[in-house]
Amino acid sequence: MTAETTVYLVRHGQTYFNRYNRMQGWSDSPLTEQGILDAEKVGQRLAQIKFDQAYCSDTGRARSTARLILKANTSHALTEPIETPFFREEFYGYFEGMNSPEAWFLTGAGHDSKNYAEIISNYSIDASKDFMKQADPFHDAENSTEYWNRLLLGFDMLRRDNPANAKILLVSHGTTMRSIVGKFGENQFDLTKSPRNGSVTKLVLRGSEVQVDYYNRIDEGPLE
Repeated sequence: MTAETTVYLVRHGQTYFNRYNRMQGWSDSPLTEQGILDAEKVGQRLAQIKFDQAYCSDTGRARSTARLILKANTSHALTEPIETPFFREEFYGYFEGMNSPEAWFLTGAGHDSKNYAEIISNYSIDASKDFMKQADPFHDAENSTEYWNRLLLGFDMLRRDNPANAKILLVSHGTTMRSIVGKFGENQFDLTKSPRNGSVTKLVLRGSEVQVDYYNRIDEGPLE
């Protein structure tokens, strides 16, 4: 039987940039009071899962969320997540910190799409990355190739550095969650709406395959 690695992929709690609807990729802002509650609530829903390891992107918002989740869990001795740039959010280049609707309008305007939902509906999530790099006057934003070269190294790390049948906590970001589900979710999920802060997406890694069991779960009660 092929070994499985189960990944509980969590979006960090609400930040001030989330609250103000600003682009937040490699830039960072602290959790709001609501964001702390988001992390504490998802920690309670995951409290009975015995994690073999915990990871987060190397941003303050992901680190703070992961620590609060681990603090709520009494099934293991983990207290600190391993930080990794592999699961950092997409880099928006020139558009970092900009008002989000304005940034996506500038990105999609040349492609008959006025917002992010229209870009990914009319084209794809990967196309949104390519369009943003084109629209960036410095061309610093990550395109789809650059982005996936980084993300796939992260999946290689999860497979390589953990025992067979491991259960892993991974705190990451909204566009990264949508990108992963868009690539591996076999068109089963509505990606036009962003995953909510503190939501959980469950992945199962089998060999080189990635299966999405569920996406954007924020319901009350324990999760499996």
